[in-house]
Amino acid sequence: MSSLARIRNDLMKQFFSDWMSPSFVVRPLHGRALPEDFAVDIREGDRIFTIQAEMPGLKKEDIQVDIDGARVTIGAEVKQLDQKVEDDRIVCSERFFGSVSRSFYLSSEVDSAGCDATYQDGILKLTLPKRAAVTGKRIAIH
Repeated sequence: MSSLARIRNDLMKQFFSDWMSPSFVVRPLHGRALPEDFAVDIREGDRIFTIQAEMPGLKKEDIQVDIDGARVTIGAEVKQLDQKVEDDRIVCSERFFGSVSRSFYLSSEVDSAGCDATYQDGILKLTLPKRAAVTGKRIAIH
């Protein structure tokens, strides 16, 4: 096959793969979807875990954190509200909208009662105390 024919075939595949992909149907008319992932740092100390997640451009009301034993789930949902202004039209809109979520399994369970979360300058910081280890107890037989 000639190189010109190969290039033509590659272009056709790219064109139709966009049309046939499931995400094409839900692609926004303007704006971008949230990134599929966000960067995190997870640190473990003797008594706590510290997680920092880069989530720029969000409001703290848009972020959810769920703790279930040793599993931590961080998610965000941003809704784009179209505002109509008379005699204006959107020329370019690159603001993010959509939802994103990540889950992590930590090496021990988290004491959800003592958790703390702060969000400042696009960084979500979680301080998660470890649940005290439950030790077995031998009982005496009478």
